[in-house]
Amino acid sequence: MADEHCGPAPAASAPAKPGDRIVHCVKFDKDLPGLDRVPWKGAIGKRVYENVSKDAWKLWIEHSKMVMNEYRLNPMDPNSMKIMEEQMEQFFFGAGAKLPEGYVAPKAKG
Repeated sequence: MADEHCGPAPAASAPAKPGDRIVHCVKFDKDLPGLDRVPWKGAIGKRVYENVSKDAWKLWIEHSKMVMNEYRLNPMDPNSMKIMEEQMEQFFFGAGAKLPEGYVAPKAKG
C-alpha cells in the first residue's frame, strides 16, 4: 500500500535542502526534491521513485484515498492493489497526467 508518512501538501514547493535527491517531476514538469525511498513494490514503484517529486507524491496520497473509497478497495487484496497500481500509472504517466497550467496547490488546513 502507499506510504502515508507524508503530511499535508505544502502550498508551494519547498526549496531543496542539501542532500535532497532532485528529480524532473512528471507531474509538475520541473526539477524538485525526489522521494527518499521507493514508495511501492515493483516496476511502478521504481518508475515513481525516479520521476515523481515529494510534492507530487503528496497529491497522489490524497487522490489514492478517494480511489480506495470510490472503488471500495481492500489494501490486503492483491486485485485491489493491482487497481491502485493502474490508477497510479494513470495519475503520473497517463494521458492528462500533467497539472493544468497555473495550478496552485490548496493551502494546508491548519
